[in-house]
Amino acid sequence: MNAFPQLLALGAGTAFLLFTLTWLLSRRLDNYSFVDITWSYSLAVIAPVYALWTMGYEPRRIIALVMACAWSLRLGTYLLLRIARHHPHEDVRYQVLREKWEGHLGTRFFAFFQAQALLIVLLSIPVLLAFLNPAPRLSIWEIIGAAVWLIGILGEGVADSQMQRFKHDPSSKGKVCNIGLWHYSRHPNYFFESVIWWGFWLFACGSPWGWITVYAPVMILYFLLRVTGIPLTEKCSIESKGDAYREYQRTTSAFVPWFPKKSN
Repeated sequence: MNAFPQLLALGAGTAFLLFTLTWLLSRRLDNYSFVDITWSYSLAVIAPVYALWTMGYEPRRIIALVMACAWSLRLGTYLLLRIARHHPHEDVRYQVLREKWEGHLGTRFFAFFQAQALLIVLLSIPVLLAFLNPAPRLSIWEIIGAAVWLIGILGEGVADSQMQRFKHDPSSKGKVCNIGLWHYSRHPNYFFESVIWWGFWLFACGSPWGWITVYAPVMILYFLLRVTGIPLTEKCSIESKGDAYREYQRTTSAFVPWFPKKSN
């Protein structure tokens, strides 16, 4: 654990540089949505940096690296394609911030981007602890954690794929997506994103002090349920689909997949 502060500082410096470059690009393109891409991709940069400077049990390091990079690259690529497709249209979250921070866009968004850098560094700690773990075999916590993570990333991938297929179908225009996993949850992508981070935490529990990183899945859950996840998505859905979405709210679980209620 002696290397922990130095490696965390290295990760923080890497994140600061990535988000500073993204801030400069966002200002040039006049679209601050690009921060979402960097936030998702950055773990695929920070985790290999940690891996290069640690000498823990090789199978554990490989599994932790694959978990970090697979999550990061899948989500980052998904957001890259979506944001590039809508550019120069900016995500509604950043439109709201533009109005709120009018006159101070440069400095306020710079601080906001660096807050995102700090968040991803905090979320990288479960992976860093796994890299530093000297134990010569995998623990039951790590096996369970990897399995939970796998369920989460497969579920999120399926949910995103089903939504994209629905949106690309011309007959779906103006309708509510309730196919596949979306028949059982209004936000199955968010649910499985939460599962992924509980998997990261369980994996970290196999390492000394790994249990303290429980803040990571709790933070993700809070953001999904109370901040930029469900509340904003549902607000936009009601504005665009009206009563059809209200009926969907009435019959379908908001988060945890479950059998829907019968329609009136």
